[in-house]
Amino acid sequence: MYIPKQNQITDKQEAISFMQRYSFATIVTVNENIPSATHLPFIVSERDGQIILASHFAKVNPQADEIVNDNPLVIFTEPHAYISPKHYDQVNSVPTWNYIAIHAYGKATLIESVEKKIALLEQTIKYYEADYLKQWASLPNDFKLKMMNGITGFEIIVEDLQAKKKLSQNKSIEEREKIIAELSNKPDFNEKAIAEYMSGLK
Repeated sequence: MYIPKQNQITDKQEAISFMQRYSFATIVTVNENIPSATHLPFIVSERDGQIILASHFAKVNPQADEIVNDNPLVIFTEPHAYISPKHYDQVNSVPTWNYIAIHAYGKATLIESVEKKIALLEQTIKYYEADYLKQWASLPNDFKLKMMNGITGFEIIVEDLQAKKKLSQNKSIEEREKIIAELSNKPDFNEKAIAEYMSGLK
């Protein structure tokens, strides 16, 4: 991903926090020069100083067989907003788009044992809907085993993290404040989120 220096996210914890907040990501693999993509919820964690991405495919998804033979790319991106040139001091200005995106590349390993698959699913439930754990625990074992047989769990150890935040860093503080004021009052979640991230710029 092309990242000008001023748009780089260099703080590892900042990148992890973003991936955890916008954890429904896109995993991309390439097989015989043909890219494939699947949209999945990820559990993002840090272990022994390494970023770990965990999720699962439906077993019938061909990508489940591709990830161990490829160097998969996982794309985290969510808030974005159109930026009008009306906020700029210079008349000779053009519209642009503010956004945050993280590309994570790494090596994948499959989670094959039933016990580890259950642990992955329970970790996922705890993250997305902890209240569901009680209902999950009450489900019959044969139902759970059928589910385990229908999924392919995996972990990716991130080896290359490319993180970008394009938040009008090339504009003056006054221009950024105008943008923040407008986006903060928009009804759209994405625009409000971009305003929030812009406000957090140092």
